[in-house]
Amino acid sequence: MRLTMSEPDVTLTDYAVAIEAVVLLILLRGTQVSTGALGTWLALFFGSICAASLFGGTVHGFLRDERTLAYRILWPATLVAMGVTAFSMYAIGAELTLSPEYIRWMVIAAATQFLIYAAVIVFARQDFWLGIADNLPAILFLLFAIALKWRNGANDDLSLALAGLGLVLVAAALQYLQLGIHPIYLNHNALYHVLQGLALFLFFLGIRSINVNSNEQTMSSRPVPHFIDLRASHIGTSPDSLGLSQ
Repeated sequence: MRLTMSEPDVTLTDYAVAIEAVVLLILLRGTQVSTGALGTWLALFFGSICAASLFGGTVHGFLRDERTLAYRILWPATLVAMGVTAFSMYAIGAELTLSPEYIRWMVIAAATQFLIYAAVIVFARQDFWLGIADNLPAILFLLFAIALKWRNGANDDLSLALAGLGLVLVAAALQYLQLGIHPIYLNHNALYHVLQGLALFLFFLGIRSINVNSNEQTMSSRPVPHFIDLRASHIGTSPDSLGLSQ
């Protein structure tokens, strides 16, 4: 049976984002933010984007028939992966700005939202706008958290992360308005992926150089709460007791 790619521009740009996310995830291991809870959430962020792009690209390219089993598995998986990305953004923003007690509550709230969202996707509806609606407040929260760190003089490179998140919002607006470069070679979905890839790189450049050990910054390399990391014996595990990267 001959395998035909139905939307090559969308599929290939989706796969390109997936590859980029893997590369950035690998490069993350060599940075000073790769340890502790922040490193875990960043790894989850890049990993979930990789999964969503890989699944979504496969659906766009090869699984256009919604009646197939593969579509019924991979399309919901794409949307659930988008929900994981939103969850990770809440956690990253919390690690950057909040005290340990408030981080714990933010993670619980974000996890609860994710579970509700995932239940809707799995058992009710698989509309793409649900993924966008789930991600938008998470992006805005992370944008606010990074802007706060940058305003406090944590690191000038954070302006790159801000630019990346802002570019994602612009890309999402263009995608919603269905504005592309060419209807065949670079439609609105493919253009979104191109801009998403650039935004992802800018975000990585901005976030990688934060000094998690500096006493002048509010962020710290905190352990993941015990309900996420089974190696922690209790919620109050000290920051020095756990180093974790994905």
